[in-house]
Amino acid sequence: MTRRTEYSESQAAGRLRVPITAFRWARHTGLIPAPDASSYQWSRAAVETMDADQIWAAIPREPIAGSIAANRIAEALGTPNPTGYGERAHVTAFVVRRLIARGLLTDLSGNPDGSLVNPDQVDAVCQREDLADLVAANTPLGPDQAAERLRVRRVEFDHMRTLGWIKPTEWREVRYGTSRAGAVDVPMFTTAAVDALPGAHPEASWEQLRSVGKGRRSPLAALVKARQQEKEAAAA
Repeated sequence: MTRRTEYSESQAAGRLRVPITAFRWARHTGLIPAPDASSYQWSRAAVETMDADQIWAAIPREPIAGSIAANRIAEALGTPNPTGYGERAHVTAFVVRRLIARGLLTDLSGNPDGSLVNPDQVDAVCQREDLADLVAANTPLGPDQAAERLRVRRVEFDHMRTLGWIKPTEWREVRYGTSRAGAVDVPMFTTAAVDALPGAHPEASWEQLRSVGKGRRSPLAALVKARQQEKEAAAA
C-alpha cells in the first residue's frame, strides 16, 4: 500500500484524530504552520510534527452554527431575530459568511454548505462599535431589491451585471411551494457592493437611469451591445 505523502486539511485532521474544527482553529492561532507541500497541503513530515493534544486543547469552546451566530449579532444590535416560521430575520447567516470572508470570523466547518464559528470571536464582533454598519453593509439583496435600492428598473440592474459592474456574492436557493422542483437559484449581492455602483461608474448618467420611463430602451443597452461586439471580434 502506497504511503500518503501529502495531506489536505481534512486528511491531516483525520490522521491526527482531531476534529476539523479544532484543526482549523489551531491553524488560525498559528499553532499549525502554513501548508508546506502546496497551497492547501502539508507534507507527511509536517503532519508528523503536529501535536494532537495541543490541537485538541486549542479551541476553548464548542463552535456554534452560523445561524446561531447571526442570532447573537441580532441580539447585540437590539433587534432579535424572530423565532416564528417564515418571519424574516434581521441578521442572517449570509452576514456571518461575509464576516468570515472579511477575516473577522474564522470558519471552522469542514462542510462547504454550512459555517461553524468560535463563540468567543462572535462575542468580540458583537462588541464592535461599528457593528451596525458592518451588518448593514453586508446585508443580502436580491436583484429586485438591488434595483429598488439604486432607484432603477430591474433591466438596468441586469445590464450592470452583464457589463461586469457587479457580481453575486453568493447564490441562494429559493423554493416556490413545497416541491424541490420549484426551487431556483437567486443571485445575492451585499448592500455595500450595490451602494458602491454609482461612485464606481460615474461614466453612467445615473439621473437618466433613474428617470427612464417604463417600456423605454435602457440607456445601458448600447454599452451592453458594444461589449458583446468586442467579445465577438476578439473571438473571431
